[in-house]
Amino acid sequence: MTVLYKANMVRGAEWARFFAERAPDVPFRLWPDIGNATDVRYLVAWVPPDDIATTFPNLELVFSVGAGVDQFDATKLPPHIPLVRMLEPGIAETMVEYVTLAVLALHRDLLHFINQQKEQVWREIRITPARRRRVGVMGLGQLGQAVLERLKAFGFPLSGWNRSLREIAGVACYAGAGTLPEFLAHADILVCLLPLTDETRGILNADLFARLPRGAGLVNVGRGRHLIEADFLAALDSGALSGAVLDVTDPEPLPAAHPFWSHPRILLTPHNASMTSPDTAVDFVLDVIARHRRGEALPGLVDRGRGY
Repeated sequence: MTVLYKANMVRGAEWARFFAERAPDVPFRLWPDIGNATDVRYLVAWVPPDDIATTFPNLELVFSVGAGVDQFDATKLPPHIPLVRMLEPGIAETMVEYVTLAVLALHRDLLHFINQQKEQVWREIRITPARRRRVGVMGLGQLGQAVLERLKAFGFPLSGWNRSLREIAGVACYAGAGTLPEFLAHADILVCLLPLTDETRGILNADLFARLPRGAGLVNVGRGRHLIEADFLAALDSGALSGAVLDVTDPEPLPAAHPFWSHPRILLTPHNASMTSPDTAVDFVLDVIARHRRGEALPGLVDRGRGY
């Protein structure tokens, strides 16, 4: 019963150490050292290998090393093999830190001050109280709910939008496409934490930006393909958007001449808003494997129809 890891090799060495400490009886291998392919029962990967079904004929379970699974080609994964996304607490903790940083940066006009410093300009900008800055979060799964819980402490009026209805104390919740315009009208800062699906691809577009309050800010920590770049740049240039913090792009990394690199109203980071912690991730994987062997329900199980 071999567990095979295929992702970041630096962190993979940490995975190997924690597996050796906590499950010394479970064979653990780092790609491309797969050993006997017929022994591989569990695969932990960011991008799975090609021909996964024929390469590993006894595979029982696949884990995404991240919270998302859009990087998987579901057509190459046999339907009888469960796909599990990572739910370890380190992902939520680091995402909460990043989104809080991004929201506060937009709220307190940090992008303007960065540009003023470059130009040696000393000019104050009047502070808007948090109680008058409305923050809306798109995507109310584990990460979205954790973000909203932390933002409550600052006094922002909070709202959330999701495919299905959620009830969150202190948050005005909206559900379904029909409620999206009303939700957007109350979002001075919009945070995208949606999974990437056929329905959400390109959702950050000209129509959406036009429905936000003029001068709204955007935080995209979903996926780069949520964003229509031409519409986004036009919204920034017209003042429909005042600024944005982007942790994801399409492609990644961006080419050298891409306008996001130098745009004065964009703060860009290299897709590291959240990061799986090997310590707690190994505990999660071992717990799911134990549940799977007992025939129990699996946390993080992906619904292939929904894509998350």
